[in-house]
Amino acid sequence: MKRILILAFILIGGVFITDASAQQAGNKLPRLLIRLDDIGMNHSVNMAMLKAAQTGMPLSASVQFACPWYQEAVEILKQYPNVTVGVHLTLTSEWKNYRWGPVAGRTAVPSLVDSNGYFPQSTRAFAKSGYKLSEIETELSAQIERAQESGLKITYIDPHMGIMLSTPELRALTEKLARKYKLAISTLSSVTYFGETYKEMWGEPIATKKKAFLAYVNNLNPDKPNLMVLHTATPNPEMDVLVDMNSNMMNSKDGKPLTSVHR
Repeated sequence: MKRILILAFILIGGVFITDASAQQAGNKLPRLLIRLDDIGMNHSVNMAMLKAAQTGMPLSASVQFACPWYQEAVEILKQYPNVTVGVHLTLTSEWKNYRWGPVAGRTAVPSLVDSNGYFPQSTRAFAKSGYKLSEIETELSAQIERAQESGLKITYIDPHMGIMLSTPELRALTEKLARKYKLAISTLSSVTYFGETYKEMWGEPIATKKKAFLAYVNNLNPDKPNLMVLHTATPNPEMDVLVDMNSNMMNSKDGKPLTSVHR
């Protein structure tokens, strides 16, 4: 039976941990890392995270502290020390009629919001928004500080929708924030800090999700950590109506939301 160990992170206070240093410390590298993304997005996502936490398995939860339901996520996570908590750095608000904006306030970061004061609805819109790096630093600092003041032990940051690792400038800012707040950075498929393998189930077609998941976890690379990223939710009316404005994959050809089924 494959061992499932808590998510290990690579960049801690600017120090990169190598294979050799981990072995010298007497620590075995984890075989499988499991990260749940978008926690705090809504009640349905939080309830799915709760079910996973209740199994007792070591997990990692990336929380969107800019989202309306983050406080419920905090209450849940305080009860489950088997879950490592990170900040899911958020600069987009990707649903049709369900939106959120900056923790710092719209007037503090005007280049990051639309006319209604919300984050852009897609990575494409964000890229074309004329964002200012200084305002991104202000906003993400506010998200991290909200997280640290929540009473949870925060150990890492990672990018929602990959934005904060998508350009050299944004990646440099992410690493700056990690050093500033003495946090680790969890991986993205195109940017790894430890040579880990990576599988994200978000974009996997509904019909092949289970098969793809089992294929990955049953064929882990024995020589390095293996990271599985999941986007989960309990199916209910709250999820059924969410129309994804960033990816057509999450909607049927006639526009019907598929997010609930995907998750």
